[in-house]
Amino acid sequence: MNRRKFLGLGLAAVALAPTAVSAIDFRKTKPDTWTADDVESGIEALYGAKPTASDKITLKAPKVASNGGAIPVTIRTDIEAKSVAIFQDANPESAVAVFTVPEGGIVDYSVKIKMKASGKVTVIVEDKAGKLHSAEQEIEVALGGCEG
Repeated sequence: MNRRKFLGLGLAAVALAPTAVSAIDFRKTKPDTWTADDVESGIEALYGAKPTASDKITLKAPKVASNGGAIPVTIRTDIEAKSVAIFQDANPESAVAVFTVPEGGIVDYSVKIKMKASGKVTVIVEDKAGKLHSAEQEIEVALGGCEG
């Protein structure tokens, strides 16, 4: 009986605890990012600076994607990040997604992106000091669902 009370009170405390979840609506604050037709313009519109290539970011995606409508992309880094952005150069608009990383958050994201043709995926990680780090990977999209 004591264990049930303890668990019940613990769950109630967690439910009532204030959460510090906040997100920036980049579509409202940086609208030019979402209409940029090339990666460099999108990065400039979002961050106002150019990134430097970094080996501290792991970008994992298939070299050949049989389905351009759902390409799995995984991003990992130990950089203490403030934000993470994904861009690609195959579609008319280059921006794919921008994530705000909470204080102490771990960057280990897996998403599926859509690319209409073969191209390059670029990931930008903004660290706590505002410095931009990047990683890139070419992805070949097999048109018609054939991987050859």
